[in-house]
Amino acid sequence: MSGKLSKLFNAQDMTVGSPVKGLIQFSVPLLIGNLAQQLYNTVDSIVVGTYVGDNALAAVGASGPVVNLLLVLFMGISTGATIMVSQYFGAREKDHLSHTAGTAITLSLLTSIFIMILGPLISRPMMSLLNTPPDIFEQSCTYLDIIFIGIIGMAYYNILSGMLRGLGDSVTPLLFLLIACGLNIVLDVWFVAGLGWGVAGVAIATAIAQLVSAVLCMVRLVLLRDIVTINFKMLKLKKVYVMQLVKLGLPAGLTQAIFSMAQIVVQSLTNSFGTAVIAANTAVMRVDGFAMMPNFTFGNAMTTYTGQNMGANRLDRVHEGTKDGMKIGLIFIAALVACILIFGEFLLRMFTSTPEVIDLGVSMLRVLALGYLAVAVTQILSGVMRGAGDTMTPMWISIITTVILRVPIAYGIAYLTRTEASPVGSPYSLFVSLLISWVMGAVLTVFFFKRGKWRSKGIVKPGEEAKTITIE
Repeated sequence: MSGKLSKLFNAQDMTVGSPVKGLIQFSVPLLIGNLAQQLYNTVDSIVVGTYVGDNALAAVGASGPVVNLLLVLFMGISTGATIMVSQYFGAREKDHLSHTAGTAITLSLLTSIFIMILGPLISRPMMSLLNTPPDIFEQSCTYLDIIFIGIIGMAYYNILSGMLRGLGDSVTPLLFLLIACGLNIVLDVWFVAGLGWGVAGVAIATAIAQLVSAVLCMVRLVLLRDIVTINFKMLKLKKVYVMQLVKLGLPAGLTQAIFSMAQIVVQSLTNSFGTAVIAANTAVMRVDGFAMMPNFTFGNAMTTYTGQNMGANRLDRVHEGTKDGMKIGLIFIAALVACILIFGEFLLRMFTSTPEVIDLGVSMLRVLALGYLAVAVTQILSGVMRGAGDTMTPMWISIITTVILRVPIAYGIAYLTRTEASPVGSPYSLFVSLLISWVMGAVLTVFFFKRGKWRSKGIVKPGEEAKTITIE
């Protein structure tokens, strides 16, 4: 029994064995972890919505796009590191793997310091640019300032857990995240309900909990001495590894940046509808965050699986695993869509008791529901392409669907639906535009996946393997 438990917490080699078994074994802890991570923002919203009110709920939601915009640097580093770690692990190249990990750790520190300084300086100008309503402006800025000052925990957890997943270990990051999530819930209730700190309390609780999870991940990575070496030599920045991280991670970072900027533009439209729509949108996006987690989970699983098998020069297993991953993903998402349609109103009541907000939110969820199947296709195939080293194609697809399609469609529908009663237009423009962009994203992803240029993007070429990692 102890042997099986020990194996569960070890790095997982997905270059051997049944692809479907390996994907499920890797995805289940990853899915639970992603759901737990989503609890960070969700608990914040539930606590402030329950103990402070709809204005506080709207304040937390209105600040989200700005936080996401400044997190793109970490997204790039994390994506590049995950791809490199998984491919070097598959090729058994310990030295390259160790230098990659050290480089990512150092870059993350420098990036965190940059955001800790820049974030509080731009929070108020950004919230003004977003047309944030006066009644939630100061609360939104307070939340942002604290999140930025405590950004190092969020940064390191995402990057270090990404590297651990690149090694095939999705269980340990889950364990640490569950610990941090429990701590976050306790601190949220204490700081808000007990001490009356409002939105500042949930921001402080989130920062502390994420720092705890980051420290635990760092300790875990340092202890994997047979697989990766973390010392001062490895922490020194080397041009070859920095450039490779940038090459692989920059498109992913730009994708997130573009998505976040589009969110900011759409958030400005959202804010123009008033506090009730902002609150409904915030609640729906929290439910949406949970609905999206399986898609992101299977996409990340396919990235690690593909990366390891590309490193091992097993393209045949990549194709086999893609078929299995698609079947698993679509079945799971279909069941999830059914749950959203049935229990949507109950889920929204967790955030607010205002009938107007609940009714609007239920209608919004019904618009989005079937779109999650399209997102599943996009995420799984994009995960394969990223794992193979092709991060450019998903970036261009994201630009097309987010900037060229979603933003103009959202504003266009809002303009065409203006009435005397709704001078800004219909708030459903926010979600109809999102649904259209999701469907088109799936169509484009399938097209470029079938073209197959991603197959030649691996960073480890046949014959270059250095067998220096022993996996028991």
